[in-house]
Amino acid sequence: MKSPAREGDREPITWGPSLAPGPGTVSGEPAASVVVMSSTLGDATDEIPQPRSIGVVAESAPPTEGKTAPGGEPDNAGPGRGGQGIFMGRPFGVPVYVSPSWFLVAVVVTVMFENQVLKTEVIGRPGSFVVAFAYAVLLYASVFVHELSHAVTARALGLPVRSVTLHILGGETSIEREAPTPGREFLIAFAGPLVNLVLAGLGLLAHLVLPLSGVAVLLVDALTFANLLVGVFNLLPGLPLDGGRLVRAAVWKATGQSRNGAIFAGWVGRGVALLTLLVGAFLATRPAAGGGGFGWLALLWSALVASFIWVGATQAIRAERVRDRIPLLDARRLARRATLVTAGVPLAEAVRRAQEDRSGALVVVDHDGRPLGLVNEKAVTATPEHRRPWIEVGELSRGLDADLTLRADLTGEDLIIALRRAPASEYLLVEPDGRVYGVLATADVDRAFAGI
Repeated sequence: MKSPAREGDREPITWGPSLAPGPGTVSGEPAASVVVMSSTLGDATDEIPQPRSIGVVAESAPPTEGKTAPGGEPDNAGPGRGGQGIFMGRPFGVPVYVSPSWFLVAVVVTVMFENQVLKTEVIGRPGSFVVAFAYAVLLYASVFVHELSHAVTARALGLPVRSVTLHILGGETSIEREAPTPGREFLIAFAGPLVNLVLAGLGLLAHLVLPLSGVAVLLVDALTFANLLVGVFNLLPGLPLDGGRLVRAAVWKATGQSRNGAIFAGWVGRGVALLTLLVGAFLATRPAAGGGGFGWLALLWSALVASFIWVGATQAIRAERVRDRIPLLDARRLARRATLVTAGVPLAEAVRRAQEDRSGALVVVDHDGRPLGLVNEKAVTATPEHRRPWIEVGELSRGLDADLTLRADLTGEDLIIALRRAPASEYLLVEPDGRVYGVLATADVDRAFAGI
């Protein structure tokens, strides 16, 4: 028995001996549903939509806002879970993580700043290392406050926030979805740089008004400069920096299309990336940098930041092109015809029937034809042909959870949301009356985005 899927305008996929339908999977990138605002420590702040292959996770990465270069994508995992780093707590209900890469940056900042501490002659070794490390911690505390300001503002405007992560380039705030209006987009993006500029102003005021000691003056001045630099850099008008989000909001407001703003700000972001690299190269040749032995480090850091901005800007442009294609997604059009077999049928026989039916999937049913499970394509492919007569298809099937059974008439964003709900490699598609229509493979959804 076979399902009716693909009997319309598209040819069914024919299974070969390995049960592998069609060409290899092309990882496409569905539009990002998560906003990522990130900024670089002392250098860049940006927001990057990070689309993800549906075939890998069945959902796009959440938007992230804040300061820091891209790191792992935070999720709602609790302590000890996820790949984003060490769980630190939930201020204002927002999970905060510190990537192990932060410790590398802390060491570099400590070593570099310790040399400046010694030159001031306000304290000698080993106290100079303690002061330098304190600066590294306070510097990341400024980045953390920046990121948290994005998160708090987003929550206040009704947008759920996944997490805040501190990593090698600074930090990032992961927001579940993009702002629905240009005004909210502007407020969330501007919150981070505004905090840095306020901190810089408070630092300057403290220097002028408070009777600070030598070490305190050194730390206050360093933090004032760092916050000023981070705040100003993040306001540069290109994605994925916060300033790029401001430009996107402005163009969105003027044209009524968020897509126009994102593409414009993305191209500006590429220009900012090139400018960052040129400035880094210029600073690396300065006598002060070269004389201190840090010229190469300035060049390396600027190259790292520039590549981060370039990739983020490119992703923003690409995400809009992908988003244009989401309305074209149609579960019926993408479905594979399925051959229905009972669990006790030998795998070799099931594959033979699928080839005869020109099907692209196997569905396990009971003797009354009710679907019970989906046979995993990769498991079939991995099974040697000489073993297939001795293995029943039921051994390679996955039970049908409610979220793995989808309506065959799903299209566009509704289809993407359904795939996000329960990431898997295959889904059963059914008609309104419960009849099996076919199987939707996430590999085929990926292919729908190929060539973008």
